[in-house]
Amino acid sequence: MIDFTIRALRVEDWPDIAEMQIQPRYRWGTLRLPFQSGEEVRRRLESAPADDIHIAAVVGGRVVGRALLQPGKGRRAHTGAVTCGVHDDFHRQGIGTGLMAALLDTADNWLNLKRLELGVWTDNVPAIALYEKFGFVIEGCERAYAYRDGAYVDSYLMARLRGL
Repeated sequence: MIDFTIRALRVEDWPDIAEMQIQPRYRWGTLRLPFQSGEEVRRRLESAPADDIHIAAVVGGRVVGRALLQPGKGRRAHTGAVTCGVHDDFHRQGIGTGLMAALLDTADNWLNLKRLELGVWTDNVPAIALYEKFGFVIEGCERAYAYRDGAYVDSYLMARLRGL
């Protein structure tokens, strides 16, 4: 395990986020394309909706993980969409667990969300195990969901229900 802190992600973190997103394993687990510019990362952070909750895991002043909670709106106001990613050099050190714990605390104790949802590649076994540890279950499989590294990949839809 490594010492890290969790805090709100800041626009000025964009260089660390851009560097993290070009890592092969990080990109493999997302819909990101190779060669995304740092400028595009900065623009996305600047234009993020105000009610999205972006958090960062920081080691020695460097962002090495990030997670996002996007609360639902209207008739889906009881829901939230979750994403989480960790720099390739910091896997299996508790950072994903820390990020997920912080997001779920916010969802449960501050927003009173009842349903959290996420998508994960069916071959991303470590991520699936992390999500299951937090009570997420597989609800379905989206076949040929995306094209990655020369082949189509399937995606699980996972969700966690609370208090329903």
